[in-house]
Amino acid sequence: MRLIVKYHPEINIKSRSVRRRFSKLLESNVRSIIKRIFESAHVISRWSDLLIETTELPRETELEIIDALSRIPGVDQFNEVIEYPFIDFDTAFNDVARHWQGELEGKSFCVRVKRSGKHDFTSSELERYIGGGLNQAVESAKVSLRKPDITVKAELRGDRFQVVKTHHRGLGGMPIPSQEDVLSLISGGFDSGVATYHLMRRGARTHFCFFNLGGKEHEIGVKQVSYEIWKRYSSSHKTKFIAVDFDPVVAEILTKIDNGLMGVVLKRMMMRAASQVAERLNIKALVTGESLGQVSSQTLTNLNVIDRVTETLILRPLIHLDKAEIIDTSRKIGTHDFAAAMPEYCGVISKKPTTRAVLSQIIEAESHFDMSILDDAVNNADVMDIRDIAKQAAEEVQELEQVTELPADAVVIDVRSPEEMDDSPLVLDGVEVIEIPFFRIATQFGDLDQAKPYFLYCDRGVMSRLQALLLHEHGYKEVKVYRK
Repeated sequence: MRLIVKYHPEINIKSRSVRRRFSKLLESNVRSIIKRIFESAHVISRWSDLLIETTELPRETELEIIDALSRIPGVDQFNEVIEYPFIDFDTAFNDVARHWQGELEGKSFCVRVKRSGKHDFTSSELERYIGGGLNQAVESAKVSLRKPDITVKAELRGDRFQVVKTHHRGLGGMPIPSQEDVLSLISGGFDSGVATYHLMRRGARTHFCFFNLGGKEHEIGVKQVSYEIWKRYSSSHKTKFIAVDFDPVVAEILTKIDNGLMGVVLKRMMMRAASQVAERLNIKALVTGESLGQVSSQTLTNLNVIDRVTETLILRPLIHLDKAEIIDTSRKIGTHDFAAAMPEYCGVISKKPTTRAVLSQIIEAESHFDMSILDDAVNNADVMDIRDIAKQAAEEVQELEQVTELPADAVVIDVRSPEEMDDSPLVLDGVEVIEIPFFRIATQFGDLDQAKPYFLYCDRGVMSRLQALLLHEHGYKEVKVYRK
């Protein structure tokens, strides 16, 4: 296998010293990730690209390498190539035809050749020769230089001729850690996951700060989605996951803060806590998934009031995006199913939340807040290496048994949302099905007979697994996950 990896164009336009530094970072990241898949892979840095070479591999392993490479920040595109010695035009045509002739039946095509080195002909002359030969060899094909169905690509480097077998798009962006570290306020929902991805793509090593408002199941879910984002887009570098128990902070807000101001005060408390965490870890910026006007706390006035609580830079990469755009991105980056299954834990719910908070009123309201509670929450935060979370999550999941066949005495609990149940009712012949939405499972499960085996069900298996882990934590051992 032979891959030619192209840098993102923004790397190429940097000054010579910056370009060299960025290319070395990318080379190191690619080598780190690819060698986990195939230890003997060779990664060679060149001025304009990276060359990856391996011995002959099973196609499954090749596809694994291709998938991993497509998710490394800083990679713009890459080609699978077959290399031949360049002898003459006719030999080059035969080399191309060997791979492309069968693909051109009934299609329009053009030939593009990039050339480097000294030759007594131009790239256009070689393109015309190969294109004319293919046009004669495939009667149903036709040449189209403007909008071809297929572009046949090749590169001539000195006396080596490379036929591009397959072209792949990369992630783009900048290599990690070409920018300084940031701390993402991760909740497990659509917004925070997409915001985290955007900062990783721009080359910032991104750590995770989680404010726990929903107990054990919330923590398990956010750990899983955080690990998934890290594994897919940032696994070349270790990062930290910080879990802060915010229940005492929320309780103090509910007791001391006027109803309409609760949402803004909660966000200010989160920014205070995150800034303390960032300072301890020498991190210069916070990242949130806030989008202008999406909820009451995200108006311009309220965001301005929230920002006044800290001097730490707050980055909001989604500030201009619609919710639909954010959800579309979550599908592309692989976090959609996690986020869709994650319950909303807002901490406080105001009946009439203010959209135009007045800073002086907020400061006066916070004067009644016992700040030692916030300090204790930060001091007692659990700081973990993201790789340790992966091991922990794997052990937790392994403890869960997932089944596709049900015993005669099984009771299946459908934990989907009421809307999902209405759209697609779960009907199993001869099996009792109980409907308990995921957000009620913790409070209603105690009413069920503990002697019976229970099987939790949801469409994707994510929420049922999270709820099963929660119930295991509470001592219910006869709980498994059912997958249709």
